[in-house]
Amino acid sequence: MRVLLSTYGSRGDVAPLVGLAVRLREFGAQVRVCAPPDEEFAQLLAGVGVEMVPFGPAVRALVTGQVAPAAGGPPQRAAELVAAHFDTVAAAAEGCEVVVATGLMPAGVRSVAEKLGIRYIYACFHPFELPSPHYRPSLRPGRPSPPEVTDNRALWDLDAERVNAMYAEPLNAHRASLGLPPVDNVRDHVFTDRPWLAVDPVLGPWQELTHLDVIQTGAWILPDERPLPAELAAFLDSGTPPVYVGFGSMPMRTSPDVARVAVEAVRAQGRRVLVGRGWADLALIDDQDDCFAVGEVNHQALFGRVAAVVHHGGAGTTTTAARAGAPQVLVPQMVDQPYWAGRVADLGIGAAHEGPAPTTGSLSAALGTALSRETRARARAMAGAIRTDGTTVAATLLLDAAAPA
Repeated sequence: MRVLLSTYGSRGDVAPLVGLAVRLREFGAQVRVCAPPDEEFAQLLAGVGVEMVPFGPAVRALVTGQVAPAAGGPPQRAAELVAAHFDTVAAAAEGCEVVVATGLMPAGVRSVAEKLGIRYIYACFHPFELPSPHYRPSLRPGRPSPPEVTDNRALWDLDAERVNAMYAEPLNAHRASLGLPPVDNVRDHVFTDRPWLAVDPVLGPWQELTHLDVIQTGAWILPDERPLPAELAAFLDSGTPPVYVGFGSMPMRTSPDVARVAVEAVRAQGRRVLVGRGWADLALIDDQDDCFAVGEVNHQALFGRVAAVVHHGGAGTTTTAARAGAPQVLVPQMVDQPYWAGRVADLGIGAAHEGPAPTTGSLSAALGTALSRETRARARAMAGAIRTDGTTVAATLLLDAAAPA
C-alpha cells in the first residue's frame, strides 16, 4: 500500500503527519510526505527515515519576515500553492492509492486525487476549523461557554466566500486544464463531507455542531525517544522544577519584549525559568543562574520535569503538556489558539491569558492560577485520560480506506 501525506504549515502541521507516517510504515505501507522545505522539517523526516518531497517556500522565513512579501500579496501566495499542488504534489501522488491532505487550505490536492483516481482524505488538528452553523464553545480565552446556542451560519458563509476569493480562480484554472469541472465552494470541496479530526477527544471533543460526518481519531503523536541534552538535564537536576516558556513557531511581533516579561513573571512566582527560543528567537535577559535557554528539544521528556508550561496554544504543545500532567498557561496569538486556551481553562488544567501581549503582572497572575495546588492536581489527574493511540486508529482506517472496494 502506498500513501501520500501532504501539508503546508509550521511544525504543528508537519509533526502529526510524521507520527502517522511512522505508524503507517510499521503497518507495512510505503509512505512519503509532502511538506515545506524548511531544514527542521527535512531533519524531522530524515530522522525517522520517511521520504520527504518539499514544496512551496520555507515557512519559517515567511512567518518571521526573513523574505519579502509576495508582490501580489496573499492571493499570489495562494495561487503559487495551488500550482504546487498540481505540480509537485501531483507528481508525488503518482502510484499511490490514497492521499491525506492537511495544513493551510490544500485547495488542489483533492483535484489531484480525482484526476489520478485515488482516495482523498482531509484531516484537521482542531475542531475550530470545521464549519458550524452554531456557537463555538470556548473561543474566548478564560471565559466559560454560555449555555445558549447562537446561529452562526452567516459567518461561516462569509468564510466560504473568503476562501473562494483566495483560491477559486487558480484552482478552477488548473482543474480546467485537466478536463475537470469547476468547483463552486472551495472550502467545502477541500473538507469533504467526512473530514478526519486528529484531536484528543478529551481536550477537543467534537460536539456534533456541524452537518459534516466527522471522524475523530485522536491526536497523531510521534513518540520522541531522544534524551535531553546534558546541560539541560544538569540544569533541571540543580534545583526545583522550572517553568518552561516557549512560543513555538509564533514570532511574537505583538510582544517584542516577551522574554523579559516572561522571565520577570516567573521569577515573581518564585520559580526558575527555562526559555525555549522558538521562531521568536527568545533569549536570556541576564546571566543569573535561575534561567536556562534551549532550542528544539524533546518536549515529551521535558514537560514531565517542569512546574508549568507557558506557550502559544498550538494543538501539539497543548496535547504534549496535558499528557505530561504539566499545568499550562496559554498566551494565544491566532487561529485555533484561543480555542485551546479556552479548553485548558475550562478543564481546570491551566490558565488562559487574556490577549496576545502579556505584561509581567498579567502573566504572573495567570501563572499563579496554573501553579495552584488545585490546578496541579487536576493536570496530573487529566494526564492519564489523554489517548495515545491516534496514529494507530488513523492508520487502520486509512489502510482500510485505501483497500480495493
